[in-house]
Amino acid sequence: MSTTDAAATWSVVGRGTRDGSVVVVDLHADGSESARRIIDASTLTGEVNAAGAARRWVWSDTSRWYPALLRAGLQVSRCHDLRLCHAILRDSARAADAGDLRRHVEWDAAAIEAAPAAAQTLFDLESGATTAGAPDHIEDVLAEFARQRDALGAAHDPGPLRLLLAAESAGALVAAELYDAGVPWDVGVHDGILTEMLGERPGAGRLPTKIEGLAAEVRAALGDPTASLDSQPKLLRALHRVGVLAQSTSRWELAEHDHPAIAPLLAYKKLMRMYTANGWAWMQEWVGEGRFRPVYVPGGVVTGRWASSGGGALQLPRQLRPAVRADPGWVLIVADVAQLEPRMLAAMSGDTALADAARGTDLYAGIVSEGVVGTRQEAKIAVLGAMYGATTGDSGRLVPALRRAYPRAMGLVDHAARTGEDGGVVSTWLGRTSPPPSVAWRQIQDLAGTGDAGERDQARARRSARDRGRFTRNFIVQGTAAEWALAWLAELRQQLARLEPIPEEDAADRSGRVFSRRAHLAFFLHDEIIVHAPAAQAEAAAAAVRDAAARATTLLFGTFPIDVPLDLQITDDAAKG
Repeated sequence: MSTTDAAATWSVVGRGTRDGSVVVVDLHADGSESARRIIDASTLTGEVNAAGAARRWVWSDTSRWYPALLRAGLQVSRCHDLRLCHAILRDSARAADAGDLRRHVEWDAAAIEAAPAAAQTLFDLESGATTAGAPDHIEDVLAEFARQRDALGAAHDPGPLRLLLAAESAGALVAAELYDAGVPWDVGVHDGILTEMLGERPGAGRLPTKIEGLAAEVRAALGDPTASLDSQPKLLRALHRVGVLAQSTSRWELAEHDHPAIAPLLAYKKLMRMYTANGWAWMQEWVGEGRFRPVYVPGGVVTGRWASSGGGALQLPRQLRPAVRADPGWVLIVADVAQLEPRMLAAMSGDTALADAARGTDLYAGIVSEGVVGTRQEAKIAVLGAMYGATTGDSGRLVPALRRAYPRAMGLVDHAARTGEDGGVVSTWLGRTSPPPSVAWRQIQDLAGTGDAGERDQARARRSARDRGRFTRNFIVQGTAAEWALAWLAELRQQLARLEPIPEEDAADRSGRVFSRRAHLAFFLHDEIIVHAPAAQAEAAAAAVRDAAARATTLLFGTFPIDVPLDLQITDDAAKG
């Protein structure tokens, strides 16, 4: 993944003043204009195709411009997504001269969802239609690109920030490509799983038989044949009437009570979640022609993690993973990283002792082997407690042992927590910066410092400070893990693009024009990827997955000796034991 501008050929794309026109402006490496062309939207695909892989495209929003190119059979090698990069540079503590960016709030627009765009004509530019989002007229785009280049040029240590912008933009390309290729999905397997779990598919106005049976069992135990099980207030009242004095209907709290209604109620809630979130209605809406096409939102979480605005790819139940099934003659390469976040913590803090615990083994087992705690479960509780700021229970008891064994790693997250508690901001390894405290937070702290503040005001201030400290403590670790994952995706995407296409007769046509004849990314979830590959390319694709992970680690941390091992399988489906 290239991170420098020196050899880049930039082509800036924007809407023209005439309906249906697109303006393409070529820039020299120093940002000066070298050529300008006004073309019809329908001919942009030819422009992109002629430019080849050497061109880096600059546009307002990848989710607006890229889907139509993919449908035309074109894959863009590199881009600079102005909307996503604006959000990073606007807030980054390393971009000290970003005031001009912050003044242009029109670039704070939310992402345009890919699902509706997939049904539109080419960008809807030919008809002059517009959609909400970042500005895309060419002069606005050129001005924003200039502001971003200026902010980056004045940044403290711009190299990591430049890498972050390149990775974030590559992630935007990946997100559009994941939608275009889709997740290979077997609706017969899905239907069989639902039928086994829930009972036969119900008719209109009915619930599956197993859910109805559990509901009847719960109502009988409550002595109320009309009890509402899906309204929390009504369900709590029914539980209170039989002596179950729960304050919420969370499974954790309900499980603490001993009553004949509890076991069938918990089972009912579990099956209802599957039925409403991923049942037959979900399958009908989100799966078509053998593909599940979720809508990813890169940078949708404040730490840089992705979100999903449609389909729920980030909440795919383990029970449904067998439905993720390769096409005939194809396979899946399923790979994930164990304990990604603590490995990132070891590397970013330079804690060689924690890195040694992670080398060649399960990190939690490594901590046990070094005598820090007694069991793997204790190691997991302690590490998660350190990263999420748990101070009570087992975490509070075990974290001090980590501080003694791994002072650099624990010192880094402890310092981040103190910074957050004091109202400061923290940054990830590459420079994504946490948002400042809210006005309400500062008001709570200011009130506690006044002469007439009571103990309640001071307790509230301490509690809100600790909450913010827990947020900033985890921000730096989760955000850096998200950066590593983006680098992994970007490197893997480039390597898979270099594979030779397979013969047309062996193509997976449902994966779209770009990806039907070679291995491609099909799924992403924080620290896991799935590649859909022709069987003939399985070993090459698996090697690319491993090599991309190694390159991502080196790209972020250089020669620091941290292992980021992959659990990788070549398989027909994505089921997990």
